[in-house]
Amino acid sequence: MASVHSDNNPLGQVSAYRDTYDPSVLFPIERDESWRAQGLDRNQFPFFGVDIWNGYEISWLNAKGKPLVCTAEFRIPATSRYLIESKSFKLYLNSFNQSRFDSVDAVRALMVADLSAAAGVAEGTFVDVIFHGFDTQFPLAPEAKCLDDIDIEVSSYELDPEFLRANGDEIFDGWLCSHLLKSNCPVTGQPDWGSIFVYYRGSKIDEAGLLQYLVSLRQHQDFHEQCVERTFRDISARCQPEALTVYARYVRRGGLDINPFRSSMTDAKAENFRLFRQ
Repeated sequence: MASVHSDNNPLGQVSAYRDTYDPSVLFPIERDESWRAQGLDRNQFPFFGVDIWNGYEISWLNAKGKPLVCTAEFRIPATSRYLIESKSFKLYLNSFNQSRFDSVDAVRALMVADLSAAAGVAEGTFVDVIFHGFDTQFPLAPEAKCLDDIDIEVSSYELDPEFLRANGDEIFDGWLCSHLLKSNCPVTGQPDWGSIFVYYRGSKIDEAGLLQYLVSLRQHQDFHEQCVERTFRDISARCQPEALTVYARYVRRGGLDINPFRSSMTDAKAENFRLFRQ
């Protein structure tokens, strides 16, 4: 499979706009590639999870040529072999715009098949595709303690897990969040903005240190999915919580937002809530 830095990667290149159905534009990238480049093992700290993509510019033509529009939710299992490069995902969705289909179910079935193949999901599993109308009500974000008002001194903007530490015997059980999340695309260097939610149960995590760690992602270059997995790994290794969930809600780009969810708990549920910036 092609590397993120392959000449075939459409990210950062001028790409022809296709408005007739073309699944060949999808560009898979090995999930393990970034980890291997850093000399790390993605499976060192096992997790369960999903990547939730929300598409806000979904359209096609019905059998009579009338346009239909909706929003869509795509759930890609974190166990899939590949992540899908975001620009290629957008090009793929655009390719439906001037294509005729007999039914909504036909469109959904194509998307499920194409995205499942591109993501390399395990046999018997699929990428879940859910179409939403414009009256859909989404769940609220979990009640979380926001860390952003903590008065910290910042001198490092490169990823540094040394900021993470637990505070002895006191136990914490709840959600923490920050809206200061920023990382950079590993190909173009463009900023990716978002909010991050951390469910943590165990010896109380030092909140100022956690905020410093999240700020240290500011110049880090990696895809959304790897940033969340690296945060999960670093908190697990440094603080050894009894239970941990890391969930980032990134701001949309090109009509798509990407929201990776990773948890140590098999029964953790990834609610597709939306924040103001989304």
